[in-house]
Amino acid sequence: MTQGVASHALLELRKVNTFYGPVQAHFDLDLEVRQGQIVSLLGGNASGKSTTMKVVLGLQKPRSGEVRFAGQSMAGLGTPQVIRRGIGSVPEARRLFPAMTVRENLLMGAYARSDRKAIAEDLERMLELFPRVAERIDFLAGTLSGGEQQMVAMARALMGRPRLICMDEPTMGLSPLYVDKVLELIAQINRQGVSVFMVEQNASLALQIAHYGYVLQTGRIVLQGRAAQLLTDARIRDAYLGGSDAASTAS
Repeated sequence: MTQGVASHALLELRKVNTFYGPVQAHFDLDLEVRQGQIVSLLGGNASGKSTTMKVVLGLQKPRSGEVRFAGQSMAGLGTPQVIRRGIGSVPEARRLFPAMTVRENLLMGAYARSDRKAIAEDLERMLELFPRVAERIDFLAGTLSGGEQQMVAMARALMGRPRLICMDEPTMGLSPLYVDKVLELIAQINRQGVSVFMVEQNASLALQIAHYGYVLQTGRIVLQGRAAQLLTDARIRDAYLGGSDAASTAS
């Protein structure tokens, strides 16, 4: 597990209540990501995990409660403003531009920046960090394997120079070889100073690289703690097997 975590909160969700019409997806949700941490949000299907990510990224507005980043309220901000505040996103299923080259996809991650020289330097840094991406730099993104696309999505997010990256199911659909590689890269990114908030169904994989974990069930945090402790906690299994959300939209 990665060590050396600072003590102050970078991302905070306090008493967040989120609804899809009449259906409540979050119930007084409280969680935080401290500077330098990898935090895993665990839970089964329809537990509210992806809705949490949408709230952080400004894609879903909570009915009540507060979201704060670097000590500032995120109330009323749209996704472009959230990104400019320093939050990057690696969405579920990557969502690359398949008809554009890998290079073009990476540069899209720097769309809010105007410092051309620094962008070029960051692109070179991404190709060093992700050598497989460098090998595919002039390929169309749609021709890449799932694992390769995941690496491109991670590199694209880093091109925005975020302080925090939100990753939604980063290992979903990947071969075992790429699962291990992606987890290794997440830990490496974190060691370079980027905090990570990761939504993941596979508890054992997510907790191996995390500092802290939360278990979400039907919109409520039912268990939380240091990742090393959660790995050996029998209640993890109970939390995954118990209950389901009333609406699939809250997944």
